[in-house]
Amino acid sequence: MTPFDHIRPYFDSEVNQALHNIKDHPIIKALLTFSLGNLPEAEQQAALLDCHSIYDFQSKIVYNAIQQVLSQTSEGFTTSGFEKLEKDTSYLFVSNHRDIILDTTLINVALYEHGLVMTASAIGDNLVQQPILLELSKLNRNFLVQRSLSPREMLQSSRLLSQYIRKNLVEDNRSVWLAQREGRTKDGNDLTQQGVLKMLAMGCAQGEDVWEYFKKIRIVPVSISYEFDPTDKLKMPELMAKYYEQEYIKSSNEDFNSILKGLTGQKKRIHLAIGNILNAELDEIADQNDPQNKKLQDLAELIDRRIYANYKLWPSNYIACDLFFQSDKYMAHYTEREKKQFERRIDKRVEPYNWLALKNFLMMYANPVVNLEKAGL
Repeated sequence: MTPFDHIRPYFDSEVNQALHNIKDHPIIKALLTFSLGNLPEAEQQAALLDCHSIYDFQSKIVYNAIQQVLSQTSEGFTTSGFEKLEKDTSYLFVSNHRDIILDTTLINVALYEHGLVMTASAIGDNLVQQPILLELSKLNRNFLVQRSLSPREMLQSSRLLSQYIRKNLVEDNRSVWLAQREGRTKDGNDLTQQGVLKMLAMGCAQGEDVWEYFKKIRIVPVSISYEFDPTDKLKMPELMAKYYEQEYIKSSNEDFNSILKGLTGQKKRIHLAIGNILNAELDEIADQNDPQNKKLQDLAELIDRRIYANYKLWPSNYIACDLFFQSDKYMAHYTEREKKQFERRIDKRVEPYNWLALKNFLMMYANPVVNLEKAGL
């Protein structure tokens, strides 16, 4: 027993038994067909049950499945910045967050292909309510972030989470992926929540300086961008409720539908960029004569600027920006054909004459351009 048993992924010693337990589940069979469809069913099962670690499962099963997803639903996945990272070294990847499953999976695909340490990745427990999804998350080295807690419970949960993240990074030399905010960004406006940094700071050992600890865990901002967001339409009701200051209540299968749509929907091109490791910048913030909250906010804004600067802007972003502001400022970044394609996407996803829905849809794609402008980058 460990203090982390209710949030941790499987230990490698538990993986094979877990796979035996779920091998006949329809979702697992579908995953195997998708990943190893060139093999007879018996050989697919044999390959699954030959996995004795999370690395085995990810490299032999999940990796092949994601390659199929990319080939069928995208026009290519590119990366940049991985040459900055060292082998056998752990990093804390603080990332913008657009897709429930793909964001974390794609960084692990890239890390695997570059021979780097793959991540333990945070996932909200609200996303794995179905037992099979919980099993798959534990087999993919996800650890649970508990939601819907009382303030007192949330404090205890944050402290435990920070300790688990420290254990991975410092003791186990395991990289960690963490979203810059709670939940996905629905409106394309990527902002780091100070609360995420406060939680991380709780991982300091007694007497340890927070800013030295932040340097020790090697914080790396990450930017992921999809030319088309396959879940853009699914995000619209929540954006509309937010505009009208109404409480948004998810349907029972909403998260699961978003997972499926994110995997199967058309994304066109995808790019994942690794920023510079934060180091000297942390010293500059630490040396400021400001309260700790102000310093943490400065760090949040620094991470934001790095994410904006490395975010790969696509024609869809520039088109949305020009359409929203009724200008041709960025017309050099797209063709007339690309503009018409994006306008057809709008027609299929936004009700005619619904100006508010149109505004929300356009800003979902335009905000990365707007944020880059605001940051003077």
